[in-house]
Amino acid sequence: MRVPFLDLTAQYRTLQSEIWEALNRVLERGRFILGPEVEAFEAEFAAYLGVPYAVGVASGTDGLTLALQALGIGPGDEVITVSHTAVATVTGIERAGARPVLVDIDPTTWTIDPAAVRAAITDRTRAVVVVHLYGNPADLDTIQAICQSHGLYLVEDACQAHGARYRHRRVGTIGHVGVFSFYPTKNLGGYGDGGMVVTADPTVAERLRRLREYGWRQRFVSEEVGTNSRLDEIQAACLRVKLPHLDEWNERRRSLAGLYREALRDTPVRFQGVLPGAEPVYHLFVIQAPDRDGLQAFLTEHGIGTMVHYPQAVHQQPAYRRLGGSALPVTERIVREVLSLPLYPELSETAVEYVADRVRAFYRR
Repeated sequence: MRVPFLDLTAQYRTLQSEIWEALNRVLERGRFILGPEVEAFEAEFAAYLGVPYAVGVASGTDGLTLALQALGIGPGDEVITVSHTAVATVTGIERAGARPVLVDIDPTTWTIDPAAVRAAITDRTRAVVVVHLYGNPADLDTIQAICQSHGLYLVEDACQAHGARYRHRRVGTIGHVGVFSFYPTKNLGGYGDGGMVVTADPTVAERLRRLREYGWRQRFVSEEVGTNSRLDEIQAACLRVKLPHLDEWNERRRSLAGLYREALRDTPVRFQGVLPGAEPVYHLFVIQAPDRDGLQAFLTEHGIGTMVHYPQAVHQQPAYRRLGGSALPVTERIVREVLSLPLYPELSETAVEYVADRVRAFYRR
């Protein structure tokens, strides 16, 4: 049996006629950048999350940069975040001109450790970027309290967490701003790059709209230095087709994750911990596996696709060793052991059972 790590064409086949209808609508209208599809999707995504404002941008990375800039964060400022994340998180901070301060993660949830955040705060700290890694909400109660007591902005990197909840609220809506990516592999993914920044602050939302398009309030008049980070009409139209299915797809992911957990509970692997009141959406199903590399090779031999998210923490990568700082022991242990198993809504229960059977077989050897 062959089980691919991911099959994006399976989802497309279920929506093919609606996708082509949306594409045709855009092509016949002849408006391709920041038009009615983007405006409609911004409104629909904001309503889905339960937040007043959503601003479409070209990618999640751009979204994080623009979110920080819209909060007035830039050169001379420090922003605390994790090293166990997609490098895009740190890229976004640096592009805003701020200095990333990388801290360790909780050994159970693999998300930012509140104690590490407290220890890293200096008089230059302006914000904390919380990453809801793999679609699993971080400890927002504690981090929000820390931010409030120190006068810091809380920014949610929800690029892997579309639809996840923390104490009945959608993640991305609890901090000052939330950032989402619509990269094709995401729970809500387009057919190219795209992103969204959400906020309850009308001043921040208005500045985001200026910054994403050359600092314009009116066309061709730049009130401040901005950039070009606009969501395409084609991507917005396709995402509008997909959004009504997101909760159903997320529920399917939870169901398959439950099957994995049950089938692997008597093996040496460990699972990402979930906080009380948190509802993850399993963008990825990641296990902490003894002899990770051996297991990955074994699964490959049996036709099972896997990936490592991420094989090196950010501070271990050549381009970011310059950030320095102390060792991050939990992060460094986790990146040696994590392995992502196949998980997407169209995956069959039979495939999950086969993957789990092969994992069990590896540890019985």
